[in-house]
Amino acid sequence: MGGGNSRAARSTLGTALGMALWACAAHRAQAQDQSGTPAVNARSAKVRFGFEQVTLPATELVGLAGASYLVDLGAGISLGPAVYGTFTGRRGGLFVVGGELAWRRAIARALSVGAGVYAGGGGGGAAPVGDGLMLRPHLDLMWDFGTMSSGLSWSRVRFVNGDIDSRQLGATFSVRTAFRHVGRDRLGEFVSATSPGGLGFDRVLAVAGAYLPAAGTASTTGTALPGTIRLVGVRAEQDLAGGTLWGIEAAGAASGGVAGYAEVLAALGFGVKVGGGPLSLGGRVAAGLGGGGGIAVGGGPLLRGSLTTAARLTRDLSLVLDEGYTAAPDGNFRAAHVTAALNWTVDSRVREGEPVPVVRMEWFGGVEGYDAVRKDGSVRDLQAVVLRVNRFVSPSWYLTGQVRSALGGGAGAYTVGLLGPGAHLPIAGAFHGGAELLVGAAGGGGVDTGSGIVAQPMVWLGCDIGTSLVARVGVGRIRALKGPLDGRVVEATLGFAFGVPGLEHR
Repeated sequence: MGGGNSRAARSTLGTALGMALWACAAHRAQAQDQSGTPAVNARSAKVRFGFEQVTLPATELVGLAGASYLVDLGAGISLGPAVYGTFTGRRGGLFVVGGELAWRRAIARALSVGAGVYAGGGGGGAAPVGDGLMLRPHLDLMWDFGTMSSGLSWSRVRFVNGDIDSRQLGATFSVRTAFRHVGRDRLGEFVSATSPGGLGFDRVLAVAGAYLPAAGTASTTGTALPGTIRLVGVRAEQDLAGGTLWGIEAAGAASGGVAGYAEVLAALGFGVKVGGGPLSLGGRVAAGLGGGGGIAVGGGPLLRGSLTTAARLTRDLSLVLDEGYTAAPDGNFRAAHVTAALNWTVDSRVREGEPVPVVRMEWFGGVEGYDAVRKDGSVRDLQAVVLRVNRFVSPSWYLTGQVRSALGGGAGAYTVGLLGPGAHLPIAGAFHGGAELLVGAAGGGGVDTGSGIVAQPMVWLGCDIGTSLVARVGVGRIRALKGPLDGRVVEATLGFAFGVPGLEHR
């Protein structure tokens, strides 16, 4: 295992260095906004989408879609998380998660040029991705239309240690938005805000549910799918006008013999209150990408329709029930679905215009490594990229959502999604420690996770650097609750800590 640990250490160091450079730039940009009052800073950001056709070995063509959230750091440079997935071809379920660094400069009144590089880990759809590490440098020519822009993008998609190395032209589209935040040194102070901070979502939902496949629905191997496939996931929503909303959702298989299945969708919906009581009724339509675990989704696109019933439990918590139908138009997967979700309204007081305290939020990126049992019975080192978002509910407690995807160890396509509570305890000066208890779904890449449901307890030590940076190392264990995976986890991450208008700690 010595060689694997050495590779993991080098990977950890490289990722940590990259994150440090990003965080230092973010810190420098943020420092220019400090003032005597805890004003909410609105930093320019953009949501970017891309579509291109990638060539695999034997001239096989697949459509690749990407989405990123890029925050401007100054001098035309921006950085943020990004995800890519297939939407045409026969490799449905290929997902890659990571981060993108981009640069852009205007060359005429409405014309601009750009460049950037994406790095992430993932795989799926039995694509030849090797260890799972994907690099995507790109050059762009964009035409601006006010808050929106579109254009052409030349890119190279390469999976290191894999057989995919493709150059192509694609289309790109972006929408300008704002990343609203307050300096971390203003935590606990009160601000008046008219919109949520951070990514701008009003609600976060922890979701558990099930697919009930239509009779005769077959897997990619031709065998019948089980009658019930259980899922766990997360959903985030933002209110629009007139009772409408939009959101994103992600989930993975937790039982049913399809470990490794994952999906990511964007949704539009509406809700109507029933009388003056706690109940509301509504509906949602969603479209996105899914695949893996032997579920036959073709190229990967998914369509979904749902009816929803919500019951408010407290001012900030409610129970949401969904039932509906999901279909893969490019494959033979058809299934009714039912879900139950605990809905946490994170910014209700912001929407109502009340003065609210600044609460802590954290974005982290890094790597982790552990010994992973494979389906062939072997045990080998595995390295994965880590993306984490923490939202504090009190000075000492937070909720966290995390995703991991393999980038080393011959486990390309292995992906993990985790949710859970965390504790944050000051130690001395800038140092602090804590613990997390995470549960979620994992699978793919030949890693033997059994049914797919996993637990990952962690303890960690962190250090605040300046007014915005956080360095963190952690150790823990990942264990499949119904499978042989059981490995000690070592993790290193760097992140950006900031304040957002939030609910009063109670």
